[in-house]
Amino acid sequence: MTYYEIKKVFSKKGSKVALIFIFIVISVVLSFIIGDNKYVNRNGDAESGISAMLKVRELKKEWSGELTEDVLRKIIEENVRISQTPEAKSNDFRQNDIAYSQRQGFMDIRDLLNCDYGEFNDYNYYLADSLSPDEAVDFYSNRIKNLKNWLETDGKDQFSEKEKSYLIRAYEKMKTPLYYNYQAGWKNLFQYSPSIIMILTLVLGFLCAGIFSGEFQLKANAVFYSSYYGRNKAVWAKVKAGAIIITAIYWAVMLLYTMLVLGILGVDGANCPIQSSMSGWKSIYNITNAQEYILIVLGGYLGCLFMQSLTMLVSAKTNSSVIAVIVPFILIFLPSFLSGTSLPLLNKILGLLPDQMLQMNQVVKFFNLYEIGGKVFCAVPILIISYSILLLLIVPVIYFIYRRKEVYN
Repeated sequence: MTYYEIKKVFSKKGSKVALIFIFIVISVVLSFIIGDNKYVNRNGDAESGISAMLKVRELKKEWSGELTEDVLRKIIEENVRISQTPEAKSNDFRQNDIAYSQRQGFMDIRDLLNCDYGEFNDYNYYLADSLSPDEAVDFYSNRIKNLKNWLETDGKDQFSEKEKSYLIRAYEKMKTPLYYNYQAGWKNLFQYSPSIIMILTLVLGFLCAGIFSGEFQLKANAVFYSSYYGRNKAVWAKVKAGAIIITAIYWAVMLLYTMLVLGILGVDGANCPIQSSMSGWKSIYNITNAQEYILIVLGGYLGCLFMQSLTMLVSAKTNSSVIAVIVPFILIFLPSFLSGTSLPLLNKILGLLPDQMLQMNQVVKFFNLYEIGGKVFCAVPILIISYSILLLLIVPVIYFIYRRKEVYN
């Protein structure tokens, strides 16, 4: 019966088109990744493609290792030297590109310098050019100092005293010196995975919306419920079919995407702390790139399961696949219209909505904290535990709603 329900879903032409659309999206994303990862040669000319990415990898691998004071001092000296060259000072963009070609190997670390020596929420691309090698000693202490200054000024009304202490302790727990390595593969996975997961969720919503409403739309509900297993095993078969479709397609797509990206850009940097790149510099989560990506794909899977369970619940309740398919769209796009506010309470609520499960790369960047029983918790464990429980509660509700429906023609 489960196999029959799965076969019904994929027998539709629209379902096949939806699957093709997913692979088109992956192809487009890969083209963006290959096009964005450029190498600038000594003449200032940009090169793209696999060979260009390998050249950038070689340059960045030269700086792999722990970011000690001596290494940071050397990078600052080299960066200042390049900034004083005629090419860097020129108003000609091509000459500027020639200067950039000499910095490619340590650009990731240069970005960290710009983040660390400026204001907490400001970024000045040229700040690193004005640094002195003697300032290298303050690199790690600056990160904590900038946080404390921000919590005393712009962020003073956004957190309680316990939450402020939690943030400071999280920063102090970061292991130093940071380990740096070439990590373009992971950075691109972080950048595009949430978009693929969201599109995948919408497509799966389209596939699952008709699992429970199909019999009513075809006027076959009387036959379905009058059969021997119509109100027990047949209903469970629909639930299992939905779970199998979601699980199989989600993991097949995510594994394919991950293998393609890491196969092209390499797996280097898996053990680097996420703070070793600019996107994760402010994060309170002391995890590695590989651990962050595990959070992204597992969180995406759990969020996708939750949204599709709601889709199937609406389908079972309303007998309408049209209404059901709207559910993922609402859950994904509605919170985006409310985000970006300066209201702490609203931000805390938005930080717990199901769309956050699909974009764990953003969750680990935000300072979403929650005080429960006098203890402060960050958002990730709360999200995972909460939606795991909700998912377990929704599944039996779907079963009981559908098996008790009245038969009508």
